[in-house]
Amino acid sequence: MQNSISLPKIWLISDARNDSVLEKALAELPRGSGFIYRHYHLGDPERWERFRALRCVARAYEHKVVISDSAITAKEWGADGIYGAPRSLWPRRAGLLHLATAHNLAELGLANRLGASAVLLSPVFSTRSHPEGKPLGAARFRLLARHSRTPVIALGGMNAQRAHALGWPCWAAIDGLS
Repeated sequence: MQNSISLPKIWLISDARNDSVLEKALAELPRGSGFIYRHYHLGDPERWERFRALRCVARAYEHKVVISDSAITAKEWGADGIYGAPRSLWPRRAGLLHLATAHNLAELGLANRLGASAVLLSPVFSTRSHPEGKPLGAARFRLLARHSRTPVIALGGMNAQRAHALGWPCWAAIDGLS
């Protein structure tokens, strides 16, 4: 079950460490890219205010804006979709992108069964976000990606050079884009 909303090829993911450069990073993305707003480090009022400011910048460049929160919050805040572990995306809401995270075959299978719009499969390479995590590497990433019924977005240590070397058109980054 695929969502009819078109998917950007490149996604910028927010984090506490890239917060100060997000406006600049959003402006430098190709028009029509994607932005995943997490900002777990902020309390509710501050998180809402920062989202509003960044959504305004993202919209100026025609970027899709996805939030790591509930579908209800996404609708209330004016996001294009939600992001998170496959179970957190259920039940599906019409008109929203549902971007699931996956790190192994079981999580990828669950994302398939629950009808995710796309899957962020990670970590492809070593990453500062999870330095203790064992990267999949290019071969294992490709092997797992073949099992997805929806588009796969490569995540983890990604930047333009690594995406090109991997030969993967859809990718996301925190540090690699900010």
